[in-house]
Amino acid sequence: MYRIFIVEDDDKISRILQKNMEKYGFESVCAEHFQELLPELEAFAPHLVLLDINLPYYDGYYWCRQIRSRSSIPIIFISARAGEMDQVMAIEHGGDDYITKPIHLDLLMAKVKSVFRRVYGEYAIGGQVHLAQQGAPQPDWNVNGLQLYSSRNELVWGERRMQLTKNEQLLSECFLQHSGQVVTREQLLEALWDDVQFVDDNTLTVNVTRLRKKLEELGLPKAIETVRGQGYKLDVAAEMREEL
Repeated sequence: MYRIFIVEDDDKISRILQKNMEKYGFESVCAEHFQELLPELEAFAPHLVLLDINLPYYDGYYWCRQIRSRSSIPIIFISARAGEMDQVMAIEHGGDDYITKPIHLDLLMAKVKSVFRRVYGEYAIGGQVHLAQQGAPQPDWNVNGLQLYSSRNELVWGERRMQLTKNEQLLSECFLQHSGQVVTREQLLEALWDDVQFVDDNTLTVNVTRLRKKLEELGLPKAIETVRGQGYKLDVAAEMREEL
């Protein structure tokens, strides 16, 4: 059963959310200590966080950064702020999706299920977990030994493994699909967001920088090359040649 951690200081809204999550078979807990959320989060070990922005003590952006420093679990922001920049900031701080108040519960559940399908590679139907694939897991992409397991948001290089956020996974898929070729910024933006007209170009740069950092930690510090005026190129073979 999937576990959902609800961070909402309006008690009425949080209880409605909790009741709705449980109606669909998800286990859920509402945050109680807004001055220090992390012990509650770590004790519950959720698969997803529903995170309000306007919170006492620290806002949702702060807590998103704190969670991201420890985990890549998906985060859906819930806020009365409907401005475009609020949504951009949510993504830049590590959020996976955004829904505005008043909350349409059917839309929220659709987003929750979509995140579970994308992040965990499983289907949540009536509270039951149905594996999308059976047998030993195989990498979705394997380019010169760099392996991507999309169902568990993981990059593997040799004996090293690295957890990815949703956006990092989508970027990795796009780069691996076009390995050795220039991928334009427009292609990458379309891979990350359905509607790119409201997405700041800097948001893509932030996400590419994060992926580069994780590739560096895997031992591939120069795998993603910036091609001035065009975009980026993933060249794992070049890294291998340098090692030789």
